[in-house]
Formats: sequence, structure tokens, C-alpha cells
Amino acid sequence: MRRVAVVGASAAGLAAAETLRRAGFDGTLTLVGDEPHAPYDRPPLSKQFLSGQWTPGRLALRTPADLDALGLDLRLGTAATQLDLTGRTVWLADGSRVPYDGLIVATGVRPRRLPGDEGAHVLRTLDDALALRDRLKPGCRLAVVGAGFLGAEAAAVARRLGARVTLLEPAPVPLAHAVGTEIGRLLSQAHLDHGVELRTGVTVAEVTGGGVRLAGGEVVEADEVLVAVGALPNTEWLADSGLPVGDGVLCNAYCEAAPGVYAAGDVARWINPLFGASMRIEHRTNAAEQGMAAARNLLAAPDARRPFAPVPYFWSDQYDMKIQAYGFLRGHDEVTVVDGDLAERRFVAAYRTGDRLTGALAVGMPPRAVRPWRQAIAGGAVWQEAAGTPAA
Repeated sequence: MRRVAVVGASAAGLAAAETLRRAGFDGTLTLVGDEPHAPYDRPPLSKQFLSGQWTPGRLALRTPADLDALGLDLRLGTAATQLDLTGRTVWLADGSRVPYDGLIVATGVRPRRLPGDEGAHVLRTLDDALALRDRLKPGCRLAVVGAGFLGAEAAAVARRLGARVTLLEPAPVPLAHAVGTEIGRLLSQAHLDHGVELRTGVTVAEVTGGGVRLAGGEVVEADEVLVAVGALPNTEWLADSGLPVGDGVLCNAYCEAAPGVYAAGDVARWINPLFGASMRIEHRTNAAEQGMAAARNLLAAPDARRPFAPVPYFWSDQYDMKIQAYGFLRGHDEVTVVDGDLAERRFVAAYRTGDRLTGALAVGMPPRAVRPWRQAIAGGAVWQEAAGTPAA
């Protein structure tokens, strides 16, 4: 193998490129990115960067010298438009072609849009965050459509900057599908305590010139609108390529989508053997870990590859709350507080799916309080045994 192409120049793609070099690959390594910026970190966009605490330079994942040391054929500001799986070639928007012997797809996701929302903000890229940050002035009326973690983080920052925030969510309880109804209500209460107008059970039909129109016809007036209603995997460029696609690039447990082709990060849907489930994870830690795993398996002999079986991890900062979670919380059957107190917003909750411990979430607790639960999840702990284990 003398030529490897990594399509996607964010956390997963960069981790893959660095792993390839560390593993001794000294051939041509092409890293393709559709944005003009060198690889940067996305989670701070809705937190430290949106609040003005961080400058664009602080988002960089590596210094220019570090990137130069990788000896990359770096193609930034040029999206991949087509994959010729038989001819082992990636076509780019500028008409150039990138031949490869091995390919790692790390093209990430893009925000979902709403009807008429061309003038609304989304929050995925550095340029998105810059545009929104410039508009968040004291007294600005901001409507946030979607009270998931991204929308909630942006709402919290906007309130801290003095904006008047309306948070609109179709579900009765924000985040209940992921964290459970009781914890979803607790997290929602924090917004109410900080002066956010939270409206649940409402559906936004369209974005208008002066705000948003709800399904019933009511107009919620706003100076700025942020649409945070989820994301779609960037797989359009793979149409008719023969690569299996369905809510992401479909991979096996090794992150392999086809012979010599692997996927990593937000765009990858793979079989996680630890949970026995197909999953696509849009979290920063998973992106880096999966990029490394895909690179190692690409270079390895078939019988030396290792399944990618992580305990997913994510975190969120909202007001004075630090939220940390391990595992796969969606679709859980039971959630139980195992340490601390919900009322104090300082607790650890454990999640059961079937007879297994599958997740743990902490709010306002030190990392050492939740790490043992990660270890238990990784070990395939049975719920009845794990639920009685002190998180310390």
C-alpha cells in the first residue's frame, strides 16, 4: 500500500492521518477537507468560542509545524464529489482526482434545515459560529429551534451574553429520549432558572423574516434564529459508488465498508460489539478514537484487525452544570440515581438496557465519580450487580 486518501479533515480524519504515520506508513497520504481551515476542534464552537472566550487560533487541533511534519498532500477548501470504488479514485470539486490504495471516509455531518431557513443560523463550522457570535448582542432576541445538547449549549451562552432567548422543542421534555424524563426535566429547569423562555410540545413549520412560524400559525418573533434540529451524514458524494450507505457509511465491527475502504467519525455507522448494536456517534471523543481504529485496521493484516468496541463518551457545559456521560443511553429501559442528589444538580445516574448496565451520566460531579461506571460498562456488567456498586 503506497497511497492512502483520508476524506474529511476534522478530528476523525486528522487522527487517522496521524495514526497512519505513527504506524510507519511512509507513502503518499492525502488529506481532503471541504473547509478552507486547517483541522480544528468543533465542541468549543457552541461553548467557549461562541461566548467570545476563545479566538479562532485556539481551536486549531495542531500547529502548522505539526501538520507539516506529517508530510501530507493537504487538499483544503475542496470537497470530494465522487468515489470510483472500482478504479480506487476520489474525485474533487476542482476537477482533480486522488488515486488511492486505501481510503478512510471521515466526511462528518451537516445540519438539518427547515423550510425557509436560508437566513437562519446553524452551528457546525467555524464560519457558522463566527456569524452567530457577531449577532449575539445584549437585548438581541434569539429563537433556538431544538433543545438538544447543541441548542441548549447555545441558549446558555446567549443568555450569558445578555440575549433574550426562546428555546423551542417539539418533545414534551427536552432530551428525555436520551437521558430519561426526570433528568430531562432537571436539565430544562436550568434554562428556566436563567430566564430562557422554554416552550415544549411545539413544532416549527418555517423560519420567517421576523422569527419562526409554529405549526399552528403563531409567529415567535426573533431578531436571530438558530436551527439546531440534528444533523445528516455527508454521504451524497458516495451515491452510485457501490459503497453501502444508510444513515451513514455502513461498516462492520472493524469500521470497514468495503475492501480497503474504512469510515470514521460522525459519518460512520458500524457494529459496536460491546453493545451488539449498530450505531453512529456524533461525539468528539468517538471521532478521534474511531479515526485511529480505522487507520490501524486499514494497515493491518486481515487476521490482525481489532473490532472497534468503545464505551462512547460525551460532555456538555450549560450554565454552571458540567454534564458527562459514558455508554449508549438511547433506548434504555431504566435509569436510577446511584450517587448524589437530583435536586442539588449533583448526581450520577446509571442506565439499564435489558439486563445490562449500558450507560452512566453525571452532573456536577468530579470525573472520578463516573469513571468506575465506564469500567463497568466496558466489562459488560450485569445490571443487578452494577446498580449496587458504589460509584467511587
